[in-house]
Order: sequence, then structure tokens, then C-alpha cells
Amino acid sequence: MEKIEAPAEARLSTLPARDGLPLAVATRGPAGAPAVLFAHGFGQSRRAWARAAEGLARHGWRTVTFDARGHGDSGRLADGRYVLEQFVGDLLTVAGSLDAPPVLVGASMGGLLGIVAAGETRPAPFRALVLVDITPRWESGGVERMLGFMRAHPQGFASLDEAADAVAAYLPQRRRRKDRYELAQLLHRGADGRLRWHWDPALLDTVAHEGERHQQRLLKAARNIDVPVLLVSGGRSDIVSEATVAEFLEAVPHARHVEIPHATHTLAGDDNAAFTAAIEPFLNTLSKGTEGIEPPARDSRTAVHFPPA
Repeated sequence: MEKIEAPAEARLSTLPARDGLPLAVATRGPAGAPAVLFAHGFGQSRRAWARAAEGLARHGWRTVTFDARGHGDSGRLADGRYVLEQFVGDLLTVAGSLDAPPVLVGASMGGLLGIVAAGETRPAPFRALVLVDITPRWESGGVERMLGFMRAHPQGFASLDEAADAVAAYLPQRRRRKDRYELAQLLHRGADGRLRWHWDPALLDTVAHEGERHQQRLLKAARNIDVPVLLVSGGRSDIVSEATVAEFLEAVPHARHVEIPHATHTLAGDDNAAFTAAIEPFLNTLSKGTEGIEPPARDSRTAVHFPPA
């Protein structure tokens, strides 16, 4: 497959993890601006955030996206033994490479890593935390559906169109199919000529079940978060529910909640405009300086509903 370069506005670099594994990092926006760090979900890559990161960069933020180990262009472990601590360490490494603590926007797996890092690390590694359709406990049925899709095509795809059909079948709510450029960023061609997703298959045997093993730890960490928090959920998500959201808001009483009614678990991809509209007011409540931010008052919990685009 012909290599397709990243957009010019993304400055690409490689950052060594604590164990030396290379992490692929992309930065956009003014170098001296306050940073928003994006952490993607399981089986995704930094490219899942491209449109949101580009939009916020145009509005004056420095946005940083990266590939978690075993995903995208970051390194893979030869033994395939991925564990939660490695991913948390990588997130802290990227955050620590910035001039000041960033706002973290974490989806699914990225959000869980953010909860652990924010709740267990002092001084706080983030100025604020945006969790995208994830809570310390989740609905197992939705996770199994996601893993089922990830396991469904071990033989890969013969063409980009075949891969696009598979994505469309898994995400029927999407009004826009991924174009060939977007799909090319998510796949790589193997020695057999087949296209496969750009993540290590060994992840399915390890990290896929790491989160469930750590649910009590995640809930405890959530209770210790002392920076501003926004939870953005999809009204049609099968990963979070009213019960898991209520439990989270009970554990983090200063958190704010925004629901996008027509969105699913992949809400940033379902409707990026609605997603950005949901998080920008929260970001704008934070001083755009680099000084520390106090959490909102305990009675500031809100739920905001955006109509379908």
C-alpha cells in the first residue's frame, strides 16, 4: 500500500516510553498554548481524534494525540503481554513531556487510563479530565459486542471497500462512511497482501479483560479525582448506562455530565460537531493560562442535551 502522509498541520514525533517502547505523538496548534491531550479507545489510534484535535487547535489550543502501545504507529511488545500499568505509564509519559499539565480527553480505554492516572498520581498530572462515554463500571454486553467486531476479521480484508462495508455494518448509525483516506490510516497490508487493523492482535488476549479486573480500583481512583471533570455520554451507548453514570456522579460529585442523545459509544466519530460543541464550553470555563484550576462547586453537576445534527 502506498504510504499516505499525515496532514501538514500535525507535527509528528516519537517519544520513548518508560521501557523504551516508541510512542507515536502528533501535535497541532500554537506551541505556547495550553494543551489538550487526547487518549483513544481500545483498538483505535490517534487518528480517531483528528477532526476534534484540528478543530480545537484552530480555536487556540495546543492539541496532542498519540498512539497507545500496540496501536497505530507506536511500538508493539514482542511477547504480547500488555498490562494496564504499561498504558497508564505511557499516558503519564506523554503528559509529563508537555510544558504544563494538560486537559485530558479520554475515550473508553483512554478514559479509564485517565481515571487511574488522575486518581492515583500526585501532583495531579492533568488540569482537568473529560471522559468520553466511559465510567469505572460499564455494561459488559456492549464491551462484548465491540470485542466481537475486533475478533471478526482475523483474515483481514481484500480491499478498502470491504473494510468500509464491515465498519458500516458495525456502526449503522453513522451517516457518513469512512472515505478511503481515513480507512488507509487504520489498516496496514500484511505479507499476504491482506489489509488488517492497525493494532496488535495480542491485545485481545490481555488488555481486553484488564479493565474488568481493575473495576474496584477504578472506582476508588475516581473518588480521589480533585480536578474539574466532564463526562460526555452517548444516549444510545451500550457501554455506559443511566446506572453507571449515576454511580460515577455519586463517586465524583463535582463532575458535570453532558449527554448527546443520538450518539453511541463512538460518539466523537458519530457526530464530531456535536462532540466538540459538548466539550468546548467546559474547556472554556478553564482559564487558558497554565496555572492550577479549582474543581467546580459540588452542586454544579449538570446534564446538557444536544439535538441531532
